[in-house]
Amino acid sequence: MNDRKKIEQPVAEEFKRFNDEFADSLRSETHRLQSAIDQLLHASGKHVRPLLVLLTAKACGKVTDHTINSAVFLELLHTATLIHDDVIDETKQRRGVPSLNAIFDNRISVLVGDYVLSTALIRSIQTGNLQIINIVSNLGRDLSEGEIKQLETAEESILDEACYMQVIKKKTATLLSSCTEIGAISADAPQELVLKCRKFGEYLGYCFQIKDDIFDYFKEMNIGKPTGNDIREGKVTLPLLHALESGRREEVESYLKVINEKDFSSRNIDALIEFAKANGGIEYAEMRMKEYHDKAVEVLMQLPESDAREGLLALADYIMERQK
Repeated sequence: MNDRKKIEQPVAEEFKRFNDEFADSLRSETHRLQSAIDQLLHASGKHVRPLLVLLTAKACGKVTDHTINSAVFLELLHTATLIHDDVIDETKQRRGVPSLNAIFDNRISVLVGDYVLSTALIRSIQTGNLQIINIVSNLGRDLSEGEIKQLETAEESILDEACYMQVIKKKTATLLSSCTEIGAISADAPQELVLKCRKFGEYLGYCFQIKDDIFDYFKEMNIGKPTGNDIREGKVTLPLLHALESGRREEVESYLKVINEKDFSSRNIDALIEFAKANGGIEYAEMRMKEYHDKAVEVLMQLPESDAREGLLALADYIMERQK
């Protein structure tokens, strides 16, 4: 993160405690499981979601033990979904390093994902807060439904922006909104403030996923996965959806044939990427991303002024401007 210190500064001590507890929560006496856990910890990312939990709690009052616990179990839940996603998508790299299923195999990866998910559920119960447990339970369902919906749209070649937005709401926006909602609840924020925080996280989630989808159209970006990987899996994201709506009829019909027949050769993937770029797909996606970023900031500015609010603002800017 370019502004990592600015983002973390309001919760620096709390974030260190999160990192310690996150690592401590994943321990096993089973040798192979511990080897997989060590790989997970080595490959862990920027921890955007725990930062959202911690910063939101502080912006609403203070970080409590429940906040730290919530940050841990939400990151565990997210980690479990990534492990399972890599198996489903047959992904061999994540963030530029080998995925678990590339190092071990699908059997071990699925079981490690189950172990991490179970650990997340145990941690969520330790909050003793039924509202938080309810959010986490619904979140697990939404994440699964989002992945199945994405597979369905890819297999059936459903090319519809509204359907695309439904998928990213379930896959990403719901997760980030849960982080900010639970962060606020853990700080005993009033319900009105909890709802504002939830909406902030939802808008940020849309922004985050659209940015991720834009990355797939650029070879020069060091994002740890092959360019055109989404298209290769039949996932038609916002830049290409816009091009198919706005491009010349002859070109559109030609590329629709490629998509419907799932003829995703390297040559065709390159052609689809160039078609999306030539027809304003990247600019359109960036415009939509900025709309959600601006909505998130508008909600955020309704929170009391604080260093934590500034940290959230910096995090929102980072999500839109990041390069990987």
